[in-house]
Amino acid sequence: MLTKTSAHSSNGIHHLSEMKQKVIETLEAQRTFFASNVTKDYDFRVTQLKKLKKAIVKHEKALLDALKLDLNKSKIEAYGSEIGLTISEIDHTIKHLKKWMRNKKVSTPLFHFKASSYIKATPYGSNLIIGPWNYPFQLLIVPLVGAISAGNTAILKPSELAPHTAAVVSELIKETFEEHYVAIFEGGIDMSQALLAEKFDYIFFTGSTQVGKIVYQAAAKHLTPVTLELGGKSPCIVDKDTDLDLTARRIAWGKFLNAGQTCVAPDYIMVHSEAKDELVKHLKKHIEKFFTTTPKESPYFGRIINDRHVKRLAGLMTCGNILYGGDISHKDRYISPTLIDDVTDDDAIMQEEIFGPLIPIVEWTQEEEVIKYINEHAKPLALYLFSKNRKLIDKVINETSSGGVAINDTVVHMTTAEMPFGGVGESGLGAYHGKYSFDTFSHQKAVMERSTLIDPPLRYAPFKLTMGALRFLMRHTF
Repeated sequence: MLTKTSAHSSNGIHHLSEMKQKVIETLEAQRTFFASNVTKDYDFRVTQLKKLKKAIVKHEKALLDALKLDLNKSKIEAYGSEIGLTISEIDHTIKHLKKWMRNKKVSTPLFHFKASSYIKATPYGSNLIIGPWNYPFQLLIVPLVGAISAGNTAILKPSELAPHTAAVVSELIKETFEEHYVAIFEGGIDMSQALLAEKFDYIFFTGSTQVGKIVYQAAAKHLTPVTLELGGKSPCIVDKDTDLDLTARRIAWGKFLNAGQTCVAPDYIMVHSEAKDELVKHLKKHIEKFFTTTPKESPYFGRIINDRHVKRLAGLMTCGNILYGGDISHKDRYISPTLIDDVTDDDAIMQEEIFGPLIPIVEWTQEEEVIKYINEHAKPLALYLFSKNRKLIDKVINETSSGGVAINDTVVHMTTAEMPFGGVGESGLGAYHGKYSFDTFSHQKAVMERSTLIDPPLRYAPFKLTMGALRFLMRHTF
């Protein structure tokens, strides 16, 4: 006779077994559908992208409501940073897809006369896309746009930490696509593990570096290629010669967007000692302009995703000296915009990605110390510099390594489809957006076609060439 405990355990095992079986069946159905070659057709790809856009428009209100519930995003912020960006990505992709799909002709060495060579972008097959909770719609669906455009099938895994958005996205996907083409699986860690246990042809993951390593290890078991969009501590350097009022305005916007829960948010400020006091003054001013003196009551200031992250952020606030803010409400998942100075490199707030509305401020006097500090730490996803000094701008760009750089602004560099967005080192692997999404989800197949009309005997044994003649041919015909 089963006890309550053993019955619960048995039910849990049965549920896991069903979940794994469903994943296996869906993946097998997608493999079969991909093998039909339907997904590779240009018209099919465009049709699916148009269907996706239509579905997004249809579910716009539900998405806005869900993002409000999960992260307290205002309609303007939610549309601009999630829905609008995704629709723009779809429009851009549809406009350029035919060109992206064309074979790319390349030159062929004369030694291989007569032959022609080209590169053909081919889909990988069955793709797994795992999304994060901070931008739970955009960062799940924009990669899907790339997967569809490249001719793949896809399985989506939304974050369980943004449950309202996950539910709406799940409904959207199920209404729009058949499971043998695009499927979605909701759930927590158990679901992620069940998915990662299977062999996919490509995995696209957005999230923390810690979880990214787990995904990478799972992919390595099957030699599955991956894109890892991670994060890190993105520095914001402020020179003394810049417009400090405008600088503060742009930093405050980039930092407090989504209550600081943005992978490319300025993580800490490195300001010239002569500009620190004025910068802090302007930061306070713009925080209050954006959110009033009581940000908790502002409709434009977001909330921390859950209690665990509120506690984590509260712990980070115990070091240094709070210059502004510092208010916490665990009940409301609220932490106010907070400026902190007198932090050291050993403090926890300088050791991990903050991912919240806290800004540590450190001073510098010599350019070399800024470069040295950045290069001694993990490569960030983004790097920001506010300066009018061309030599300093070039020095920072050329002598540091980061996923991307924005000069005299924050965050906006990732919003253009004409540039790749991705990390380097611990901040990520691979890139996407626009054509870079298409390329990410495509294998670049090298193709050479040779004529059968002529077949010089030079490469065949027994060799008649002398070493001198071979060296000459290799120098002049390759």
